Amino acid sequence: MTARPFEIVCEIEPATTPDLKRVRHQIGVLSPIASMFLIPDNHIGRATVSSVAVAHEVEAMGGRSIACLNARDRNLLGFRRDLLTAAAYGVDQFLFVYGDEPLAGTRTSELTVRTMLEEGRSYAGGLTPPLPMRFGAATGLRPLPSWKKAADFLFVQIGFSLDALLEWRAGVEIDVPVYAGVMVVASAARARSMHIPGVEVPPDLVARLEADRNAGVDLAVDLVAGIRDSGAFDGVHLVPITRFREVAARLEQIL
Repeated sequence: MTARPFEIVCEIEPATTPDLKRVRHQIGVLSPIASMFLIPDNHIGRATVSSVAVAHEVEAMGGRSIACLNARDRNLLGFRRDLLTAAAYGVDQFLFVYGDEPLAGTRTSELTVRTMLEEGRSYAGGLTPPLPMRFGAATGLRPLPSWKKAADFLFVQIGFSLDALLEWRAGVEIDVPVYAGVMVVASAARARSMHIPGVEVPPDLVARLEADRNAGVDLAVDLVAGIRDSGAFDGVHLVPITRFREVAARLEQIL
């Protein structure tokens, strides 16, 4: 379906303290296999160092970055501030997401991914000089609404079934880069506790992880290889979490 080079977009575990040493270590370890790095934005409701600031750190280390911005934690003025700050830092790619529901129960603003896409293009294009930025959106394995087809790239929600990914991709007509989500499940405990809407952990994965702590790495690497070999996607959005060293070593062997 695509003639573009296959890319691996590695998600970084963001810093929850001012110390960026671990962030830099992840970037260094993953750089041999990463085409780009995705920087989450206050994921699972924890305060983290700004995704724009960490994306700038990636660029300073010679990598390419995508800063994630969620609608949950910002109003319109805050959103414009982030775009302006990103322009000052040379960060020009963003993934817009709605954001997990906050534990406190109320969201900060009425921003949505759709309004962020619209406002981002309007605001960046209206500056002097206009800011050349690329804006992406995320999607589940469901029919794609027309407004998401206006995004510059798409991230597909993580999953564990190559067949399900291929079935979804065959039903979507869009000519922008599409990245399939792949997560490394680090442990049996993590497999048991995962509750992501629309995502089913393979029933046998817990037992495999009980016997072999690398079973989650093996499954993720096999899925990346299958997605690449299918030619249906432009790349993967890889979420290695704490197993970034192991998955980087394995992927270096097959890429």
